[in-house]
Amino acid sequence: MYTSRFLTSRLQSLFQNFPVVVVSGARQVGKSTLLQHLFGDRADLVVFDPAQDIGNARRDPDLFLDNHPAPVIFDEVQYVPELVAALKRRVDRDRSPGQFLLTGSQQWHVLRSLAESLAGRAVFLDLEGFCLGEVAGADLSAAWLPAWIEDPEGFQKQPRTRLSLPWGPFEQVWRGTLPEATRLPRETLPDFWGAYFRTYVERDVRLLTDISDWHTFGRFVRLAAALTAQEINASQLGRELGINPQTARRWLELLIATFQWFELPAYSGNAVKRVSGKPKGFLADTGLACWAQAISSPAALGGHPLWGHLFETFVASELRKQMALMSPAPRLHHWRTAGGAEVDLILERDGRFFPIEIKGKSKVSSADARGIKAFREAYPALKVAPGLIISLCERVERVNNDDVSLPWDLGGLR
Repeated sequence: MYTSRFLTSRLQSLFQNFPVVVVSGARQVGKSTLLQHLFGDRADLVVFDPAQDIGNARRDPDLFLDNHPAPVIFDEVQYVPELVAALKRRVDRDRSPGQFLLTGSQQWHVLRSLAESLAGRAVFLDLEGFCLGEVAGADLSAAWLPAWIEDPEGFQKQPRTRLSLPWGPFEQVWRGTLPEATRLPRETLPDFWGAYFRTYVERDVRLLTDISDWHTFGRFVRLAAALTAQEINASQLGRELGINPQTARRWLELLIATFQWFELPAYSGNAVKRVSGKPKGFLADTGLACWAQAISSPAALGGHPLWGHLFETFVASELRKQMALMSPAPRLHHWRTAGGAEVDLILERDGRFFPIEIKGKSKVSSADARGIKAFREAYPALKVAPGLIISLCERVERVNNDDVSLPWDLGGLR
């Protein structure tokens, strides 16, 4: 059963205006399914393989392109680096839009080469797992973040519904948001995530680098899951596992390259020093994080010491998915002082800053906005919008004169 994706309109628009569109993302987020659903009736599909030279694409990429005239979908293009130069030559001769649709599940090597070689000719669109609106089968109006960024003061006056989701917050976070994870019976989810991790390690990471100790790398991923939504110190990671900081940082880069990890830079208020603080790291999908931490069921999440960090990870990922609907997307930071004041997320767009706190509880008070207040006081010259506290509350409520709390499952206009 196909689930409509909120990025559909943006993807179609890009394909109508650019000769090459590259859809990248982790394994099993639905890249191929999306492209085949939207373009399968007018574009051929070629699925590349790491072991087999499909259609002699590696040996003779120009002849391969002759045999697959546009429009065409090339799936998992990272397995055919030889195709990049041939695509560039083909597009340089003909800049007509709507020729090539490419997918990739690694950010290194081929995708980086594509970005450099096809500058001005190709556009990139990252696809992640389902957002909450997609899980609920809602329409695009359920993506509330663009409306808040556009008019945060007016947003508070717009009555919105809550999404009709099949699960509560504990099960949704425990399941994660990969399409398959949202459809399988609960008892099969640990097996799904175990197989997903094994496939990911054996296929993607092995193709990127040579790791001599896979047992330690598996422990590293489990440790990264335990540290999700926290500031990342490569030296500390290394000490925990008996590896040096350079190896720990390189392994984090591997997770980033395969879309399993993302990081937010620290905001300092000085454009030169904005990335000088410690980044905050997140495992991309909370389903994988729960499996890595051996959390056996949604019920076990309620009292688990990682619940707050896992809920923050889930909300941060949800906001990233909604940000992908905006062009240009806001910049995303976190903020923390030496004295301990912090704001979980800060979005920056058009010279304005949008602070967000994330609380995995149902009762929110003005005390939960202390970090947002501290941020305003630290940077009185900044244009800071009314802040949000995203929590398990049941309705939009004002917590002070400036800030409001929002339900985690906020939906479209009433």
